[in-house]
Amino acid sequence: MTMLALLAAGSASTLDPVRLFLSADIIVQIIMTGLLLASLWVWTTVFAFSLRVSGLNRRNTAYEDGFWSAKDAEGYHAGAGKGDVPAARVANAGLSEWRRSLALKRLDREGLRERLGLAMGSVVEAEADKLSARLNILATVGAAAPFVGLLGTVWGIMRTLSSYADGAFTMARVAPEMSEALFATAIGLFAAIPAVIAYNRLSLRVNQFEARLQRFADRFHATLSRELEAE
Repeated sequence: MTMLALLAAGSASTLDPVRLFLSADIIVQIIMTGLLLASLWVWTTVFAFSLRVSGLNRRNTAYEDGFWSAKDAEGYHAGAGKGDVPAARVANAGLSEWRRSLALKRLDREGLRERLGLAMGSVVEAEADKLSARLNILATVGAAAPFVGLLGTVWGIMRTLSSYADGAFTMARVAPEMSEALFATAIGLFAAIPAVIAYNRLSLRVNQFEARLQRFADRFHATLSRELEAE
């Protein structure tokens, strides 16, 4: 009979998550509790982030549609550019640089084009960084949770083996306690796997969002460049 079979036979009647948790050592219980809280944090972050990105995309779409269809883009921005609209912040950076540069006594057209690109590009990067910062918890849990769970397993196994130092060790006796220790690793994987998947998926959404803002900035930059040539 293999070790896995012995573990399964010895713990078949106790493979209840709640019972495994309550029967574990206090140190292992603390580790399990931390991992469960981390898992809850991961799912809260995923749902909150998804709702936020969806809201930003919706507001951006409404702003951009009105911005490009408006006869007076600056006037439209003054009225519709308030609130949490990243595209409006990009446009505001471009318009602010445009006004400051035109107020100079000597207009440097090439310098203005470069400054417009830098001003709007920095806002695009700042918006992407602001979103990316919210994903740090997913990366942290995805990387650390398996090792934290493994720590609980190692501690549980060490405690189990030391309690049978008198020589009364049999797999049938220790199988339930080994199951409790291994349960910590299972919870670590339960927290880590969704975190890694969510991090990869949501990072892609951040990249798509950044690319969308950059396209808006490029198009606005081209519009301002054409106006500059007409000066």
